[in-house]
Amino acid sequence: MGEGRDEEQDPRQDEDPIQEWLAMVGTDEILFEGEEGFQDSYGGPPPSLGPHPVAFAPMIVDTDAGGDPDDSVAVVAAARSVPELALVVTSDEYGGERARFVRHLLDLAGRPEVPVVAGSDLQDDPLYFVDGLFPQDVPKQSEDLVGTVEAVCQSTPGPVRWVGMGPLSNLAALQEARPELVAKMVVTQMGGAINYRDPSRAEHNFRMDPAAVIRMLPVLELSVPTFVVSDVTFNPAMEILPESTIYQKWAAPGSPPWAAVLRAHVDRWMERYPGSMQHDALTLAAATFWPGVRFVRERVALDPLARMTIDAEGIEIAMSIRADYPAFRDWLETRVT
Repeated sequence: MGEGRDEEQDPRQDEDPIQEWLAMVGTDEILFEGEEGFQDSYGGPPPSLGPHPVAFAPMIVDTDAGGDPDDSVAVVAAARSVPELALVVTSDEYGGERARFVRHLLDLAGRPEVPVVAGSDLQDDPLYFVDGLFPQDVPKQSEDLVGTVEAVCQSTPGPVRWVGMGPLSNLAALQEARPELVAKMVVTQMGGAINYRDPSRAEHNFRMDPAAVIRMLPVLELSVPTFVVSDVTFNPAMEILPESTIYQKWAAPGSPPWAAVLRAHVDRWMERYPGSMQHDALTLAAATFWPGVRFVRERVALDPLARMTIDAEGIEIAMSIRADYPAFRDWLETRVT
């Protein structure tokens, strides 16, 4: 943006072309996948004026790592590729063990400076598959959610990226204690579904704490939060299996210590489930402005179970509608192998 020129200033000089592009790709214009890959009516990428400033904002990751390995994979991917990673908060805690596991992962990935906070405790019997995958001497982590998030927010005059990979319980707790902190956040959340595979219940992250979702959606509407929904993430093309290239590279000679932890976590998960779809890593990719996820602005409503539906009178969100899965696998492989 140039300097003002009093009365003769061209009003177009006050326009931000990147903001315009972000607004355009957030509309419900037709997006389709053709032989050349994803295309849209705006002709591809944003104006070549450099990344949007939000792409350099401090990032807070909220994760229930220790259950489905996709959280652990996403934490390592963030540690290795997001210099602005400023804090990891755990949700659906297991006596502080998820936070200890995340502390170990971050240390192995070379990010000992990133603090970890043990957040919400939701279930008596949560999914937890990483017992023994980190040393006994990893200390308990802080439980000061508000104070640690406040420190991140005070470190920058601009916004803070909040990347939700679990239930919205921690975000709701922050809203109750310090709403001005939530007001600074650009939220990208994995969760919700329009056509969930089990119509009798909400998507996993939403049903973990329906009250938190129902409370937070109206609060976040002013900033038009981004939701990476299960309709897009639940796809075998994103699944890590024993035959997957990523899994095989974790076992290769000379692979780093964190790779062995990820592989062991996936092995334990696959004793009960066939594979791990990378819902949370795709959410991380979206939060870093990776262009392979397409969004529309849509209005949605939630029922008392936090099941999501399209509703013209509902709350406006940016909702994922498709992803370039082969490109995503390449994106993820470069970060976790």
